[in-house]
Order: sequence, then structure tokens, then C-alpha cells
Amino acid sequence: MSTLIESEDHRALRAAVAAFANGHPRTPGTDNTQFWREAAKLGYIGVNLPEAYGGGGAGITELCLVLEEMGAAGNPLLMMIVSPAICGTVLSRFGTEAQKREWLPAMADGSRLMAFGITEPDAGSNSHRITTTARRDGTDWLLTGRKVFVSGVDIADATLVVGRTEDARTGRLKPCLFIVPRDTPGFRRRQIDMELNAVEKQFELTLDDVRLPADALVGGGTSHASGSGGEDTGLLQLFAGLNPERIMTAAFAIGMGRFALSRAVAYARERTVWSTPIGAHQAIAHPLAQAHIDLELARLMMQKAAHLYDAGDDTGAGEAANMAKYAAAEACVKAVDQAVHTLGGNGLTREFGLASLITAARVSRIAPVSREMILNYVSHQTLGLPKSY
Repeated sequence: MSTLIESEDHRALRAAVAAFANGHPRTPGTDNTQFWREAAKLGYIGVNLPEAYGGGGAGITELCLVLEEMGAAGNPLLMMIVSPAICGTVLSRFGTEAQKREWLPAMADGSRLMAFGITEPDAGSNSHRITTTARRDGTDWLLTGRKVFVSGVDIADATLVVGRTEDARTGRLKPCLFIVPRDTPGFRRRQIDMELNAVEKQFELTLDDVRLPADALVGGGTSHASGSGGEDTGLLQLFAGLNPERIMTAAFAIGMGRFALSRAVAYARERTVWSTPIGAHQAIAHPLAQAHIDLELARLMMQKAAHLYDAGDDTGAGEAANMAKYAAAEACVKAVDQAVHTLGGNGLTREFGLASLITAARVSRIAPVSREMILNYVSHQTLGLPKSY
């Protein structure tokens, strides 16, 4: 089946999710716990997780489809990017059997969530500058550092924290991922005061000699034979989570853009000034048509990235995921801006629900990686141009 044409199963999934999400309208910033639970009961939250652990056995292709349709209905779930896409993927691919049994079924049925902590005040998402460090103390680990802009820590049962530990062979620091339960002593959080009106809050985390058992390390440590344990595969684990994060962020942005565009189109069809609906005027119609084209093009790249990732092509998926995230963010911002402009003063009222998207759409340009860093990636990795840093 061509990746350009969705299968009958995918079209059916889109229709089912759209019907479900449109039946659960939500005001931005209000609690979405019930919506999350109902979506999980229908199998939408854990659609990408392994069937052996209660998931749907599908992939990121299906998960991003679900999130896009939720967003298009005005009810996106940010934690879908974090919990099943990033953390669920990392644990599915690299977790020990005990870690999989403990976390994946609960993620799939929606009863437990996991946050993801990578960004630091002085490092952003640059894994080479992360200063959160882990050191051994007997069989335990002691984790120390700071993280910022971590979503949903208050509602998550644990946070998957990216740290660095010393390589015994080279002495260099290398990334490792740790599961840190919410109430672990020394693990403190402070809510960041955001202008963004979202139910998922942002937090700064402080880890002060947080003591963790050996099995908190994803993968459980160096394996004796293959070298596939947590200490040796930290970088692989990290990128296994970051590619789905970018693909899902694209889905989030495309869904948001579609929602804004649908509101603007409906308004332009009905709003009449002088003798015709304003949508009959090309000054209104053409920008909306262009917004639709841009969203459709971004979706194609998102689908390509998801298919490459699900096919196991991590390198190809990395390039496509970055491009998809870039294209979707730009398309989303333009769609929201044009939607607000189409409605004029009404676009800023609470009744039409577009004004809050002005800030939300901007986030897709910034997080989880800025558009400038994506351009750096493409210029270096794809075009082979030299680095300036």
C-alpha cells in the first residue's frame, strides 16, 4: 500500500476518532481526565503499544492519526505526545521485561502516565550539554540536576529523566534514561507560570541526590553479552523517543490548524457583508485555500516520517520527522493567524475559541525543538553543509 494513500483501516480509524472527539467538546484549559480515560478505553491512547502488554500493536502512524483527529475536533491531548509516544516507545524498545510489565499495560489503559524530562536551563535539548548526572552508590543510582518545561509532571506517575553517567571505559559522560516516580524523595517540582492556557502545566524539576534502585535505569544496565543494556544504549533510547515526539508534534499542530481553518471556513460561508458571504471574496478565500494546501503538504511529510519510523528506518525517519515538524508548525501558525483574521473581532472572542490558539500555535514552532535547529539539522545532515558550532 502506498504511503500516500491511507488504507481503509486508517480511514475508518480517522472517522471513529473524529466522531468520538467531536462528541466531547472541551473549553481550553479545562480538565480532560475523563476524555483521556474514555479514549484509552476505546484503545486510542495505547494504539502504538505492543499487544502483548495491552496495546493496539500498531505504530506511530496510527497514534499520530488519532492525535491529529482529536486536534481537528478541538480536543487534543498533549500528553499523548509524551506518555505513549515518547516514553511508551522507549520502554517498548529498550525496557527490561519488568519495566514493560509494570508500565506498558497501565499506559495503554490510561491509568498511568509518564512525563519526559530532557530540557535544561543552560542546555535546552542539547544532549551533549546536559548536566543532570547519575552516579553509582552501591547498587543504587544517585541522580542530581535540573530540568525545565516538563509537561504534566503533576498528573504523571513518573518522569522519564534524561541524565548522563560516566563511561567506565572512556571516562566520558554519556546519556542514560531513568524512571523517577513522582513522590521519590529529593525529586521536587515547581510550576512555571505560563501565559499558555493549557490543562497540561509546565514544571521546573530539581533532583537533589535522588536515590533510585538499579532497575530505575531503562534497560537495566549493561548486558553481559550484547551490550544492549541501559548504560550502553542511552543515545539510541533518546533518539528512539525524539523521532516520535517530532512526528506527534506535527500531528498536534496539523490538528490545531485544521480546527482553526474549519471555524474560519464555516464563518466565511455564512458571514454576509453587502450582498454576498465574505468567503466569495478572493481576499478571504485564497488565504484559506493556501492554509489548507499547507496543512495537507505537512500531513504528507508527517505520514512519510511515521511510516519510515514504523518500518525501522531510524535515519530516514529522523530527517522526515524534523521536516514534518517544521512544515506542520509553519502551516499551523499561518492557519490560525488567517482564521483569526477572517473572523475579525470575533476571532478574539471566547465564543469562537480561536484567540487562545494564537499562543498555542506558536508553541509548535518552539517545542520540542526550534525551527532554527531543524534548519541546522537539514543543512548539516541532508545537504552536507559545514557546521558553524
